[in-house]
Amino acid sequence: MAALETLALTKLATVSGVNMQTAGSTTLYTVPAGRTFIPVMVVIRNTSASLAGGTSYSFTNFRSGVDLSGMTTPSTSYRAILATDNTSFTVCAAGTAFQITVTTGSTAAATATIDVWGYLV
Repeated sequence: MAALETLALTKLATVSGVNMQTAGSTTLYTVPAGRTFIPVMVVIRNTSASLAGGTSYSFTNFRSGVDLSGMTTPSTSYRAILATDNTSFTVCAAGTAFQITVTTGSTAAATATIDVWGYLV
């Protein structure tokens, strides 16, 4: 029987303690050998502080320029970042590190837990 991640939209990774303030990249998921990854959604949750000021976050071969500055209630709110309508994305090839890149991060030091949802082909 095939693995669930090749048959259904599945949570493929959860990464906690992701730095949401300092510019840089954090790997959330690495595509396994012999597969490609179709990202469908990422969920930002369990923030340690307000993400006010965080106006530009990007995800490898997925969404870019994501504004999370409205996430000002730590620990109790979440945001689902979905693919946009009528937009083409490039699949993530085997070995690709699917990352969040902070361009303009939160004003205050903050971390978050990020869930990666998608499927493998």
